[in-house]
Amino acid sequence: MLYFLSFLSFSQKGVQGIIIVNSEGIPIKSTVDNSTTMQYAGLMHSFIMKARSTVREIDPQNDLTFLRIRSKKNEIMVAPGKRALNIQ
Repeated sequence: MLYFLSFLSFSQKGVQGIIIVNSEGIPIKSTVDNSTTMQYAGLMHSFIMKARSTVREIDPQNDLTFLRIRSKKNEIMVAPGKRALNIQ
């Protein structure tokens, strides 16, 4: 399973980057520097696994399809899939 992480879609104004991560949280491809890639990949992988587990605990037949984290300055959007996790 791959996870596709992107900080706002490149088609949107204010894009900061895109990271593709495998199921172990290892970055496969990135448009940002190495330290940022490693930071986001590690933290978001762990967070997504916990969120996915919570959704499945509530309803075992359900799965996490989208996660949005928004602060005053930034926004991260995550769309986990079978082969990719999209974090924008």
